[in-house]
Amino acid sequence: MVIIGGTGVFGKRLARHIAKWPGLEIVLTSRDAAKAQALAAQIAAEVPGARVSGVALDHRYRLLETLTALAPWAVVDASGPFQGADYTTATAALRVGAHVLDLADARDYLAGYGAALNGLALEKGLVALAGASSTPALSGAVVAALTQGWTRVDTIDIAITPGGQSEVGPAVIEAILTYAGKPIPAWRNGALGQSIGWENGRWVAMPGLGRRLVAAVETLDPQDLGPRYRVQSRVSFSAGLESLPEQLGLMALARLRRWGFFQNLKTWVPWLLHGRKLTRLITSDRGGMRVEITGLDGAGQATRARWSLVVGQNHGPNIPTLPAAAALKALLGETLPPGARAATEALPLAAIEAEMAPYAIRVTHDPPVKLSSPVAQALGTAGLACLPAPLQSFHADDSPRFWEGRATVETGASPLTRLIARGLNLPRAGEDIPVIVEIEDVTPPGGPPAQRWSRSFAGRRFSSRLAVGPTGTLRERFGPFRFHLGLVPSTEALGLSVDGWDFCGLPLPKSLAPRADARESLDATGRFYADIGLTLPVFGLLVRYRTWLVAKRAGETSA
Repeated sequence: MVIIGGTGVFGKRLARHIAKWPGLEIVLTSRDAAKAQALAAQIAAEVPGARVSGVALDHRYRLLETLTALAPWAVVDASGPFQGADYTTATAALRVGAHVLDLADARDYLAGYGAALNGLALEKGLVALAGASSTPALSGAVVAALTQGWTRVDTIDIAITPGGQSEVGPAVIEAILTYAGKPIPAWRNGALGQSIGWENGRWVAMPGLGRRLVAAVETLDPQDLGPRYRVQSRVSFSAGLESLPEQLGLMALARLRRWGFFQNLKTWVPWLLHGRKLTRLITSDRGGMRVEITGLDGAGQATRARWSLVVGQNHGPNIPTLPAAAALKALLGETLPPGARAATEALPLAAIEAEMAPYAIRVTHDPPVKLSSPVAQALGTAGLACLPAPLQSFHADDSPRFWEGRATVETGASPLTRLIARGLNLPRAGEDIPVIVEIEDVTPPGGPPAQRWSRSFAGRRFSSRLAVGPTGTLRERFGPFRFHLGLVPSTEALGLSVDGWDFCGLPLPKSLAPRADARESLDATGRFYADIGLTLPVFGLLVRYRTWLVAKRAGETSA
């Protein structure tokens, strides 16, 4: 078999991994024949009995002729970057009668792979598998395993944070810079939309690593997993560098590029590689990956499932090669059907995890966590059951997570209320305003039920966090302010009142609390209807909105 880019960061690791397999003959290629031969000799010395050789190959020149002379049974393309690449290498491999795998993570390349090569692969009776790497092969295998038997998937969140001391080649940096600061596909609100690569960061808790700053990256996963699983809310794929200066610098470059500066970031690659020599001094050899999914399990119970890995001893760069190793074993065992496709669900998770055994990689499958609605728990079984059916549906544990409708909004006239409304990003006054409400579970491990409600009025978005307090009552937090809410259920409506409030946990006088005139009921057509008014003492109306909402399923057109 042939490994193209066999002397690169990933190619050499794959070669060392499979050199231990009995009877396998490996040919490493590089544009520099001496470099390939030197690495081949080194691996042969490390692994007694390994059959490894090195040759010169430049895929831009005489590729078909070179592969014909080598006559491999399989070709693995570990060269990269694949952003902007065509299918010349894969086509040449198929034409000489070889199965072909690659480690591509470039969205456009992966999205068009099957259509471009499936006919040729089937004609030859061969397998062509793109993205046999961390994404989409490993990420897709994890999602398939975690959601087996589920009846609904609400969110898929994937994050990768490599150790700062891990080896990074120029191809990886170049691939990142091709889309930093540019629009990338994102699955939001049950449909394909856009985000900006590497621009807006968020902190995530990485098991075994602590909190790390990550940002959206371009992969196939959002546009593939979103429709594949009919994800109701969100598919996110984020990555973060352990070195905070590196991460913040990359995010700054992305923003500057979006503003029109530094359009050719490729020229920054050598400088960024030199900069890593300094930032590595303040980082570790430990990285990780986390996949977290929420939805309804086979019994219809709201559930959160999580898979994670932690890698040490600078073994992180081995992980992108292990799905390719698992695919090679499947090819040797003739268990992969012919045809060309992205590797999203081509390999079972267990097969990829089995290849991790020689390395300092710890995989954790967390037990599924059953989720509850904080409003439903605060109401109690009897309180929820007495509400009209649409209100029960809105607040039940298994309620839809994405709602939309139209609203009428009134705002206060005083300068102070306008300033507060602007600071909280509350909606502007208007009639027939489009509304989107997204409900996301944010229950902490072992903690009481909690949700984040994000409300968007004509694109103006504000959020709050609802949770059950120690006494079983409902609390809603807007930034540093937390409001203790009273619930009054009836067969016609659900009333809400502010019974107390605090600032950063310090109780505030109830006489100074905003007054809530809030009621959920049904409109004339039987839809969920909310009339929410907030008034400040002395200064008057802050905001009042009246909105109807209906649940939206992934793939449905907007109301």
